[in-house]
Amino acid sequence: MKKTKILFWVTTTIIFLFEGVLTAFTSQSDMARESIQHLGYPIYFGTMLAVFKVLGALVLIIPAIPKRFKEWAYVGFGIDFIAALVSLWAVDGFNASLVLPVVFMALLAISYTSYHKMMPEKA
Repeated sequence: MKKTKILFWVTTTIIFLFEGVLTAFTSQSDMARESIQHLGYPIYFGTMLAVFKVLGALVLIIPAIPKRFKEWAYVGFGIDFIAALVSLWAVDGFNASLVLPVVFMALLAISYTSYHKMMPEKA
């Protein structure tokens, strides 16, 4: 159980830092806006995505949030990482930039499975 908790907190903290904190501080930067435009999305999409990423990261990291909200946050991040992979592949082709969404999807999967291992079984 201790290993499971460590895995959960390490992977969830990494997701929180990169998808929540980093997004909150950099989402309105010129580089972030250029990246969104490079992928063919309108600027408002980047703002909307940043809001949902920060909210989702908070939902994952705060223990008191109900399980149902956490499930939706995991789904949202899964869709985000898959969409990032597809968008990068469609625009830039098969290259090294595809590694990051795959790594974060793996971290999300580890966080998700360890979260469920920590939950008590229903009678």
